[in-house]
Amino acid sequence: MNENERGARQSASDRADSWLNDRVGVLVALAATLMAIGNIKDGNIGQAMARAQAKAVDAWSYYQAKSTKEVIATNTAEQLRFQLDASANPTPLNRQKLEQQIAHYSDEAHRYDREKDEVQKQAEGYEAEYERLNVFDDQFDMAEAAFTVAIAMGGITALTRHRLLLAGAAFMVAAGVLFETAGFAGWSLHPEWLAKLLG
Repeated sequence: MNENERGARQSASDRADSWLNDRVGVLVALAATLMAIGNIKDGNIGQAMARAQAKAVDAWSYYQAKSTKEVIATNTAEQLRFQLDASANPTPLNRQKLEQQIAHYSDEAHRYDREKDEVQKQAEGYEAEYERLNVFDDQFDMAEAAFTVAIAMGGITALTRHRLLLAGAAFMVAAGVLFETAGFAGWSLHPEWLAKLLG
């Protein structure tokens, strides 16, 4: 092999390496940029989830307080009824006072029961909001995982020069773009098996 042939082969090899390095560089830069953008949105979703979860916990605590007050009012009304029934010939004034107190505590128990239902709906609404946001949080997590794998595959491609790995990295970037787009667009793309695997 003469010097010209060796030079031509070296030049072709350099062009192929340059082509591969260019593609790997673009792919890694794209994956890193999209991952950074997704992380910002995912952080905001995480904060919204934390707020929804805190509101749900507060609402359920409030529900429990209403339940406790309802039980106390119901029990107090029952004790006053028992006291009225056990009294032998109470004076009209005492009977009237006991009946007023029974009516008051019965009304309180009914009020707490109604309020408890409203608080329960609020708590369930906060839980539903948390679950709705969790779908998008999972989507951004899946996108981040795909971009991370793509970056790793890009690095291995640069070291090994195997173009098949570049195709795999491109596929992972495409998967990341799909999940991130779903997260931004509000689509309900949510493979349960993948969410459980990453969760």
